[in-house]
Amino acid sequence: MCYNCGCQMPDNDMGKGHAGAEMQGKSITNKTMREASRSMGQPEDEAKKNVLNLLEKVLGKRPSRITKVDGYDRYEDVSSG
Repeated sequence: MCYNCGCQMPDNDMGKGHAGAEMQGKSITNKTMREASRSMGQPEDEAKKNVLNLLEKVLGKRPSRITKVDGYDRYEDVSSG
């Protein structure tokens, strides 16, 4: 559950199941990342980098602008020119 509870144990689901990998799973784990990356046909490391990139934008750590795409927010890079 490391990715959402802060325990720093990315393979431990804390008894809540692996989100996206098990029917009732609730914890975001490495198994979650593997399943997500596999479903998109990308390497697990690439999926994790994409998650980090977006989280930095959402948390205001990286410059971005929000646009709407099909009704969804999209965080786009803002060049630091």
